[in-house]
Amino acid sequence: MADIKNIKTDFVNREIRAKQVLIINEDGTKNGPLNKFEALKLAEEAGLDLLQVGMQDNATAIAKILDYGKFKYEQKRKQKENKKNQVKVENKEIRLTVGIGDHDMDTKARKAREFLEAGDRVKISLKFKGREITFQEFGKETLEKFYKKIEDVAKVEKEAKLNTRFLDMYVVPKKG
Repeated sequence: MADIKNIKTDFVNREIRAKQVLIINEDGTKNGPLNKFEALKLAEEAGLDLLQVGMQDNATAIAKILDYGKFKYEQKRKQKENKKNQVKVENKEIRLTVGIGDHDMDTKARKAREFLEAGDRVKISLKFKGREITFQEFGKETLEKFYKKIEDVAKVEKEAKLNTRFLDMYVVPKKG
């Protein structure tokens, strides 16, 4: 299987397949349509490259005369800048049971509070064991009790929903 990162997307100079080329010069003026070889000659005379940026129709390519090395460098720099500005939100999970003790719930609420203050999304899962599944209202009460301990820093993203043996609820940090 081919590596996706190594697939070439830019057609430069002799790699352009179209016979006719509409040229956009460095200053933004348009020339053409010209024969592909005449366009290559113009680019070589300027000491630059011819980069295909699009297709006008099946036979005519739209190309820019530019310094391809500088163009690739600028693209990589912009990508790096965009990646740096991205916010990565992690999903964290807190597991509870129906008969959880008050102290244990406080400890888990403190941990959930840490996750939320760090900007993470928290999944609160309440596991039903054995016949506890028949008393889902107790599970909902436990989740409500837990949420009351963290409601000052969290808001509900997804209400509690039964998923096989788990009652799952998602909370995210409050803005502001």
